[in-house]
Amino acid sequence: MGKKHVMLPANQVDVSVVKYDTEDIKAPHLTGFAFKLFVKMLEAPFIGPLIVASFKKNNGMTEMFRNRVIPEAPMFKPEFPSQDPELGVFTLGEDASPIDRVETALKCLPRSDPSSGVTADPSSSFRYWKIRDFAYAYRSKLTTPSKVAEQIITVIEEFRYDRSPTPLFVTFDPNELRKQAAASTQRFEEGNPLSVLDGIFVAIKDDIDCFPHPTKGGTTWMHEVRSVEKDAVPVSRLRSCGAIFLGKTNMHELGMGTTGNNSNYGTTRNPHAPDRYTGGSSSGSAAIVASGLCSAALGTDGGGSVRIPASLCGVVGLKTTYGQTDMKGSLCEGGTVAIIGPITSCLEDAILVYAAILGSSAATKISLNPPPPSLPNSLTDKGEDTIGSIRLGKYTKWFNDVHSNDISDKCEEILTLLSKSHGCELVEIVVPELEEMRAAHLVSIGSETMSSLTPHCEDGKNSKLNYDTRTSFTIFRSFSASDYVTAQCFRRRLMYYHMEIFKKVDVIVTPTTGMTAPVIPPEALKSGETNMQVSAYLMRFVQAANLLGFPAISVPVGYDKEGLPIGLQIMGRPWAESTILRLAAAVEELAPNKKRPALFHDILKTD
Repeated sequence: MGKKHVMLPANQVDVSVVKYDTEDIKAPHLTGFAFKLFVKMLEAPFIGPLIVASFKKNNGMTEMFRNRVIPEAPMFKPEFPSQDPELGVFTLGEDASPIDRVETALKCLPRSDPSSGVTADPSSSFRYWKIRDFAYAYRSKLTTPSKVAEQIITVIEEFRYDRSPTPLFVTFDPNELRKQAAASTQRFEEGNPLSVLDGIFVAIKDDIDCFPHPTKGGTTWMHEVRSVEKDAVPVSRLRSCGAIFLGKTNMHELGMGTTGNNSNYGTTRNPHAPDRYTGGSSSGSAAIVASGLCSAALGTDGGGSVRIPASLCGVVGLKTTYGQTDMKGSLCEGGTVAIIGPITSCLEDAILVYAAILGSSAATKISLNPPPPSLPNSLTDKGEDTIGSIRLGKYTKWFNDVHSNDISDKCEEILTLLSKSHGCELVEIVVPELEEMRAAHLVSIGSETMSSLTPHCEDGKNSKLNYDTRTSFTIFRSFSASDYVTAQCFRRRLMYYHMEIFKKVDVIVTPTTGMTAPVIPPEALKSGETNMQVSAYLMRFVQAANLLGFPAISVPVGYDKEGLPIGLQIMGRPWAESTILRLAAAVEELAPNKKRPALFHDILKTD
């Protein structure tokens, strides 16, 4: 017999005998001169392919992609079976304007007295200012968008947040910011704000178009080969609601990393611990929100890139169902794993931003036939019975496969509180072929990335990329057409397994990341690093939502012994944003009080 391994059809696999295998990535951790030398060897004509082949063999990819016979047909993008409609929701009209959707979103939020928040002393019991706090302050003439803009500009310039060594931005233009704020201030003076988002400051990740800023994708050259003529669709929708855009946020170059390291513009620091990474690739977006400089930011999530930094920075990150938001105007446009999603300081702000940006493209409506988007109709105690009916799926061995028990313990505590407070049922599940899922995601996102960037790399741009990006690209180039098709066959199998799980549960709960914010090696600041073990921990729980297109959210649930944030991930069935948002609101209410980050700025001064 040869090496050929014929797999059973997914519907014949007995999941009760599936064994969980701890992920063990075999690859060197390199920084500095050793890393530079390693990349030169990777890119060398003869030795490079040998190194890549050895890496793939040692990590099981060669056997997985070359020796398996998979009976399922390939699924080249997520294909969702029809879903039962969610209960207890506000259905948003398919053609409703962003302003109307935001107005509907306000109806599902619990009642509050914003005036108490605006006048409270943030040091006594820390909480972030919410979008509704800003809206109240503007309407009550306690401050104006222009005054807040000046406060932000002062902070950015004083703390050098627009340049190395602690940059939040790739592009920041104070005059453009003042111009937008002045227009918003005038609308409030005339008594005609556009929506609750009018005058709300939002930051945009540097792979999403936001006119007139260039889109560089964290590189030094992307803006030279790709011009920005108008906003990306989600940005345009936010702008129509009156949002004010701070600029383009720092990111891991081209989204090709999980830490946020970027030697082109400096590495963004974690507001809770400046010696640690923010997580990536939406690193600047998460850090800006966590540091208090704005209520919300947009990121892209192709492999946890919204949820990972949100978790590590102690804020909320929402990944929508594939196709729920229009990707036109982003560097991820045309891919099958990435979405544009909000990063916010609290759950209600995520709902408001999500309501503004959602809306499928015309092509998605034809190919996926999505149901009308919806929002949970109540996040108050009146929705308790609905929360109690949500069944929580937990794969315990996977759930506990973390770097520190602090992570699994904090997440477990929240699940216990959900059961005690709301009656949620916790159901033990098994997720088969997790190793295959990780590999299929890597091949999928890697192949899609190279498809769009190979012409630029062949045109001399490869040498201008960071060393860690070049490392990823060398591996991606080794994937064959056969590997790609095999990955899509795994995608169909994994879709089957997950849809079977969703017959028994409503959501799958895990930690968001397998470790809290990693320390930044000082030598990695100049030339980057490769640390695939860290990437494996950070991505351990997030890939299914990308490969299979499911909605997922990261919600802060506490801190480890070093005071670093921990996030819980809630992943739902296709188009079930209302379910995960409703449950996330309950988690947020049960979670311990947030800690004031070491780097925090109170920009809403109403004295």
